[in-house]
Amino acid sequence: MAATIEETFQRPVGQLLRGWRERRRLSQLELANRVDVSTRHVSFVETGRSKPSRDMVLRLAEHLDVPLRDRNQLLLAGGFAPIYSEASLHSPAMLAIRTTLRRLLQAHEPYPALVVDRWWNIVEANAGIAIFTAGVDEKLLQAPINALRLTLHPDGLARRIGNIADVRAAALTGLQRQVASTADPELQDLYDELRGYAVHDRPAAPGPTDVVVPFELTHEGRELSLLTTIATFGTPLDVTVSELMIESFYPADDATAEYLRALS
Repeated sequence: MAATIEETFQRPVGQLLRGWRERRRLSQLELANRVDVSTRHVSFVETGRSKPSRDMVLRLAEHLDVPLRDRNQLLLAGGFAPIYSEASLHSPAMLAIRTTLRRLLQAHEPYPALVVDRWWNIVEANAGIAIFTAGVDEKLLQAPINALRLTLHPDGLARRIGNIADVRAAALTGLQRQVASTADPELQDLYDELRGYAVHDRPAAPGPTDVVVPFELTHEGRELSLLTTIATFGTPLDVTVSELMIESFYPADDATAEYLRALS
């Protein structure tokens, strides 16, 4: 079972760093070469024989690609104050971010687009996602709406997705990678829940010309085919911003594009 936040704070910073190194499948030598220190120093930090400075904690965290939220935890475990803010998306400090997100979402209409947090809860969306929320069970639309649960739940979009086995497999694979990358217990719980929805379906083997998994959705009797992309902010210094993901859907064929334009 993944460690709770309280347990994480009780563990020495060296143990936490070793955990991240092992999660990234790096040897002490490989990490030492990246950080430009001796292997012995990395070993001493991990075993607690050497107390790392704040700069060393941050350098190690950077080369281990530790998420900002967890870098703050490493700093706390090392006896230092966190340096990355975690502002609410609705706070005055985040006005520029909110404005940017809403402009991006509006510019993407009539095609669906949404913004989710680290746990796939929807924090912003445009009018285009109405094709996803139509007809789903009301309990799935209670805040916070989880995009993956909305998609894969038997009372959600799953019953309107023609290639649900393929979509489910792609979503679970991506979420599994995210769990492995972050070691987040909430994401692990979400993964376990979503995996429990699966029936005895098997994704189709990709054909020789397949490059992505399409999202084949039925809406009011029409068969739609969509492609999806995910974007993030490139240079975040705030925990909240670093965890935001913008998921945009695009028509995969002319018929879908025309139908979505007509809906708007």
